[in-house]
Amino acid sequence: MAELVRYSDEELSEFKELILKKLEEAKIDLKLLKEQLSNNNNGTDDTSPSFKMMEDGSDSLSREEMAQLAVRQEKFIKNLNAALIRIENKTYGICRATGKLIRKERLRLVPHATLSIDAKNNMQGN
Repeated sequence: MAELVRYSDEELSEFKELILKKLEEAKIDLKLLKEQLSNNNNGTDDTSPSFKMMEDGSDSLSREEMAQLAVRQEKFIKNLNAALIRIENKTYGICRATGKLIRKERLRLVPHATLSIDAKNNMQGN
C-alpha cells in the first residue's frame, strides 16, 4: 500500500472547519484582551493611598501579562491563517522537516502544526 502524501479534500475540509472555529474563538479572546488593556478605569478612586499603590503594582503586572497574552494570541491567529493557506494549497498536514504526513491526532490538538512529533523532538534534541 502506498504511503499517503497528502490529506484528502474531505479531510482538509474537516481540518478547515476546526481551524475556522479556533480562529473565531481566538479573535474573540484577542478582542477581550485588547478591551481590558485599553480600559483605564481602575475603580480605586476611593481607596487608601497605600492600598492604591499596591493595587497599581499588581495592575501593571496583570497589564503586562495581558499584553503578552495578546501578543501570543496574535501569533496564534497568524499561524491559524497560515494553516488555512496550506489547506488551500493542499500542503496542510505535511511535515516541513520530513515531508511525511503529520498524524491527525496531533493536527486536531495543534491545528497549525508544521512538524510531526518525531521531527519536533529531533529538532529540540539538537
